[in-house]
Amino acid sequence: MSTTQAIPDRGIRGKLALVTGAAGGIGEAVVRRLHAEGARVLATDLDISRVRALADELGPDVRAAALDVTNSAEVRKLIEQTEAEWSEIDLGASIAGILHMDSVVETSEEDWRRVFDVNTHGVFNVTQALAERMTQRRRGALVTVGSNAAGVPRQRMSAYAASKAATHMYMRCLGLELAPLGIRCNIVAPGSTLTPMQTGMWTDPASGEQQVLRGSLESFRTGIPLGKLAKPEDVANAVVFLLSDEASHITMASLYVDGGATLCA
Repeated sequence: MSTTQAIPDRGIRGKLALVTGAAGGIGEAVVRRLHAEGARVLATDLDISRVRALADELGPDVRAAALDVTNSAEVRKLIEQTEAEWSEIDLGASIAGILHMDSVVETSEEDWRRVFDVNTHGVFNVTQALAERMTQRRRGALVTVGSNAAGVPRQRMSAYAASKAATHMYMRCLGLELAPLGIRCNIVAPGSTLTPMQTGMWTDPASGEQQVLRGSLESFRTGIPLGKLAKPEDVANAVVFLLSDEASHITMASLYVDGGATLCA
């Protein structure tokens, strides 16, 4: 007798979700989790080859599309085409993001704008376009992956931290406006997670993880109380929870997935 149990329907099965930043890391993990929950998924990223490979692996309920979230016209065109040819989009997960590391005085105006273009303006472009359609239907859920750096100063991460802080507040304002229409907007704020963005900051891969876990008094950075880094799946679980009906009375919330590193209430 098989011991495999079907995942219970949490209000996700059969719905169509748009996921940005789906080529790897947290975005890919979210696509996989949504697919496992029975959702149909439009997986998007600039790296179309990787999202196509993911869609080919998971089957016809996952479709791949190239998307530059900084291009509002491109975002609107893709959403319009998807709803005309496939189905209405009820779930949105904005995960596309980039990191730039430098001191404030050495950060160029170009780098500053590039980080905000993806991490803040990209989220605005995607969620605004989806919200316009969701308001007509009076249903939907939007989740953005921010960062615990949105509320904690970090050395050499001013552009990233500031862009995430702006995005956190934007999502709360959007959630306040959409709440009377039954549309929920929430934030997942990861800490250090085993993705290429994280490991790319390590000068020595052998000791990089231990340095993150211990923290550093010299850089005014706490360690991680749970003593481990998050996996992309840990963050994906939080994203999908907030998209699901299990979070039906949660909106404008920031859910920290950082092993306690932020020491926040």
